[in-house]
Amino acid sequence: MTGDLRRATRYPRRTDLGLHAGTRLDVSAAPVGFGALQSPGQREVGRQHREHGPPPTNLGEHGRHGRTEASLLPRALDLPIQEADDSRVRRPVVLVVVVLAVGLAITASAQRRRFFYGWDPSVKNIAYDGRFTFARVRYTPAPGGHWAGGMPSWVHGYPLAEQNLMRIMKDLSLLDLHPDNSNVVTLDDPELFRYPVAYIIEVGWWTMSEPEMAGLRAFLGKGGFLIVDDFKPTGWRGIPGAGWEPFEENLKRLLPGVRIYEMDSEDPIFHSFFDITTLDNFPQAYNYGKPVFRGVYEDNDRTKRLQIIINYNTDISQYWEWSGRGFRPFDDTNEAYKLGVNYLIYGMTH
Repeated sequence: MTGDLRRATRYPRRTDLGLHAGTRLDVSAAPVGFGALQSPGQREVGRQHREHGPPPTNLGEHGRHGRTEASLLPRALDLPIQEADDSRVRRPVVLVVVVLAVGLAITASAQRRRFFYGWDPSVKNIAYDGRFTFARVRYTPAPGGHWAGGMPSWVHGYPLAEQNLMRIMKDLSLLDLHPDNSNVVTLDDPELFRYPVAYIIEVGWWTMSEPEMAGLRAFLGKGGFLIVDDFKPTGWRGIPGAGWEPFEENLKRLLPGVRIYEMDSEDPIFHSFFDITTLDNFPQAYNYGKPVFRGVYEDNDRTKRLQIIINYNTDISQYWEWSGRGFRPFDDTNEAYKLGVNYLIYGMTH
């Protein structure tokens, strides 16, 4: 793996994911990039839009819920539209809608039950085989940490965010990795030491037991690298709890006397693969002030190895997660992928 990684770091640097310097990244042109992260249906709709133009946005006399709106999807997919006698189809349609609604409600309820105690038994880790595997940290959330659909805070974006990032890594580097699988570990699990990089999210609700604290301290001391992402100031969207303070308290328990540095674009992590020359106006997932990048260095010495990178007041992984759905601006998503690639390359080489 080491040899492959050295070759990966010599790979021609690019300014936009999937294309060489000087070329704008284009969803339709990228061989893997963002276009490949779209579903076949999304790509077909995009093809039809490019060839025939987008479907009409004027809903005409039928209004928002009339037949004009209902015909947009069949027209975009070049499917025939069949007129039907309302008197014969109305009741079956209503029944189908009711059945679908009940089914979705049952599925959502089952998901909430599975995650209620902080773990989904359907999550199965893949066995260690020496290939790079993305590792997400599981923890017991503090009160209030199940605010998103009843799921625990550590699971947000799982597993799509890391799967998309791994596909980008596979396209850009020679790193031998698992592009479609990621593992979930706790900080007190000996398996943690099989992963050079660990990722933890929503740390405003992060709780840490004494065994977990000892495990993370040993992981960092042995050369492990921790990516901290997606947590907000206290009171974001009126949600109680969270914020910077609970996370900082955990860091002080973990590393007594720790110094947390404000990051700047001169730090090596921002040049480990892509050259990121400024941190100003970086992707802001929350529309809530500026994103903040902070770090913890070995022995509180900025000339030594960075042990923890902290993305505060933003959610870099949300851009990875949604990159195939069109929910985030293209250029912002591009920058978020650059950060993710740099973080992983740095963690593997330092």
